[in-house]
This record gives sequence, structure tokens and C-alpha cells, in this order.
Amino acid sequence: MTRLFVDVHILQTVPPSNINRDDTGSPKSAVYGGVPRARVSSQSWKRATRQMFRELLDPATLGVRTKRVVELIAQRITDLAPDVTEPEALAGQALKAAGIELEKPTRAKKREPAAEESEQSKYLLFLSASQIERLATLAIESTRTESAIDKAAARAAAQGANSIDVALFGRMVADATDLNIDAAAQVAHAISVHTVNNEFDYFTAVDDRAPQDNAGAGMIGLVEFNSSTLYRYATVNVAMLRENLGEDTATVAAVESFLTAFVKSMPSGKQNTFANRTLPDAVLISMRTDQPVNLVTAFEEPVNAAGSARAIAAAKALVARYTAIEDAYGNGSTQTFVIAAGDGINELAELAEPTPFRDTIGAVAARVQAVLGEKS
Repeated sequence: MTRLFVDVHILQTVPPSNINRDDTGSPKSAVYGGVPRARVSSQSWKRATRQMFRELLDPATLGVRTKRVVELIAQRITDLAPDVTEPEALAGQALKAAGIELEKPTRAKKREPAAEESEQSKYLLFLSASQIERLATLAIESTRTESAIDKAAARAAAQGANSIDVALFGRMVADATDLNIDAAAQVAHAISVHTVNNEFDYFTAVDDRAPQDNAGAGMIGLVEFNSSTLYRYATVNVAMLRENLGEDTATVAAVESFLTAFVKSMPSGKQNTFANRTLPDAVLISMRTDQPVNLVTAFEEPVNAAGSARAIAAAKALVARYTAIEDAYGNGSTQTFVIAAGDGINELAELAEPTPFRDTIGAVAARVQAVLGEKS
């Protein structure tokens, strides 16, 4: 099949918010082009995307990323075979047979093993629903046949039949590298297209049960926040996604789900405090056959504009960088789609006629399907 990369470029304005905090509680930031920018980490937006998958797809078909994998498989063993005794011990045996090291969790304060708790993996382990099912089934079979769990069978149970989220975001298993899965999707840290300086909200809370003559506050606090127009970028390697999923229809569905969730999701940090959820001002989707291209260099020189002029200037800078890249390096096969809401629509129309999001997703899916159908 023809190499195909689906690049997603997003301009999104976010009001006062603190959607992704650092270790001090401040909004994450970065220096780019010599000036401070607002930043939202790729991990934060990938998690938001995975969470939205649960609204778009059957949650039972998705993966789970956890250290408490023994409990997870033990519960599935109990669901499938309620008569099996000591399901947690069986689950541990299946995981160890697959080459996954386990350890007793430690108490945060005393750093001593918590004897009453189940063993856990040493790291977050990402398993698809089908892999959990197969490991549980393998463990049950071992009790029926009164035999040890075969290591090769356990390894095979933990491989293949990847869920969409595992196929897209990959998996690393440090002590069993053959269980690693290369991510088919890459997500960049989102940064503001302009200079950003954080602000502070000094707040107080009143105790509802305090005496009426008490003028003091029940609580006093300080929250740091900012507002920005962000440039967001992600790319999907369709060939790798097809390899991870092993089936054309699932690959097309995965691309549709990823685009929908990545474009519409929002990290949940301080959402109740700021109610900052917005949708993008503009989305540019490029289907490339050469290589993925991040267009962040369009904003190395920070956009120096305010209000609606900022979105227009950002769109203009994005179009200029896209055009320059295509003129210098393009092979003439890039197919481009534009979704624009309001400001900046005229600038982006230079690249492609804006279409509604649902129509764009359908057109992208059709192109993916056509490429997958090509003979090698």
C-alpha cells in the first residue's frame, strides 16, 4: 500500500484556564522563539483523547493502562469461572509466564510492602480487552488441566488483537521487549502562538455555618492561570496502524475515532473552576505520502495581535508555512481538508474549501480505505 500519514493541525483559543499543571500547580509553559508560551503536554491531550474514545466506542473493546493488572485479570477470571479459587494467584502466574515482572506495592510513607494488597506490575501496563480476556482464559485452562501455564502461550495471549487505543498510542514493556507496540500516532505538545504571561486569582470561600458576625473567610487560596490561542498537532501513520490492528475496517474506524476525539477533546484540569472547554477555531488535515510535517515553525515568530485579529494572523501564518513547505518539498500528492469556525476562514480557504467536520471525517476515511485497498 502507498505510505500515508494523516497530519492534524489545530488552532484553538482557550479562555482563562489551568488545564495542565506542573509540579507547583502552575500552568505548564515553554520557551519557543525566545519568548514564554503556554503549553499543554502531549500526555495530557492523549489522555483526553483516550477518555473520549469511551464516548465514541464500546468501552468494553478498549484497553486499560494500569499497574493493578493482577486485579484486572483476576476479576475477569472470576467473571468467566466463578468456581475458580485464588484468581489473583492465577492471574499473577499468567502475567509472569508472559514475561511481565510483578512486585508487591509499597506504602508511600514507610516504603514497606503492603502485604494485604495484590501484586502489581512495576510500571503502567497497557492491555487491550481481548488480551485481558485471553490471559484470563489461559489461566482458567491451567486449573482445568492442572498444568503450568505455557510461557509461549502466555506471550501469544498478551500480543496481537490490539484495541484501537493500544494500536494508536503503543506500549512499552521494559522487561519483555517483544511485547512492545510501536505507536501509530504521535502527538506534539500544544503551545500558544503568542507570548503568554501567567496571572493569579486570589480567592476566598465562605463557611456556610459560620456566625453572621464572623467577617473572616473559611478558606483563602491562589490559583495561577492563563489564556491563549494554541497550535496543536498530531499525526497518524496509517501503515503502522494497519499493522498494529491487522484489519482494514478497524484501521479506518481507528482513524475516524482518533480524529474525532483529538479534535473535540479537552484535558480536564481545573475544568470545574474555569469552565474553559472550547472547540477549535480551525482544523487543517493533510494526508501526506512523503512524511509527517509539524508546522509549528509558523509561530516561531510569536503572533503579535489581540482579539479576533490574533486568530486571523495565526491562520495566515499557518497557510504561509504550509505553502512554503509544499512548494519546497511537496511531491504533489498531499490532499488537504479545512474546517473553520469564524475568524481565519478566508485565509484557510486558500488551501481548500472549508467543509463541515463530519463531511471531512468521511472524506478522510474514504481516502484511507482506498489506500488500504491498493495492492502491495
